[in-house]
Amino acid sequence: MIQKLPSNLFKCYHLQVLHLTKCNHIQIVFDFLIDNFNSSINVDMKKLPIVISLQELILSGCSSLQELPTLIGQLNALQELNLSQCSSLQELPTSISQLNALQELNLSWCSSLQKLPTSIGQLNALQNFHLKDCSSL
Repeated sequence: MIQKLPSNLFKCYHLQVLHLTKCNHIQIVFDFLIDNFNSSINVDMKKLPIVISLQELILSGCSSLQELPTLIGQLNALQELNLSQCSSLQELPTSISQLNALQELNLSWCSSLQKLPTSIGQLNALQNFHLKDCSSL
């Protein structure tokens, strides 16, 4: 079980895929990304964090994940976001509508998901949207 991400992961400027299936300590991952993103504001473009180039974020089966940080909207290159089987996820932040490159969003089996932001309709690049068995929607 991942307790925290290594600090040198921040140096992976060209990381495109972050696959953390069934990671129940996912909040630690988001804290890491937020800390590194916030520390990079107003710095040279060569020092931007990994989140800038991230194209796929796979968090399926992260059953303890209750919410996504607002930071998610700043993943400009993100093309796939897989949150399937995140059974504790209750809602998505409105910043998700800023993911202009997002082509696939998987929310299947998110049984606690109670609502979607109305701005989700602004995801113009979205080609695949999965909502299978979202019983609370």
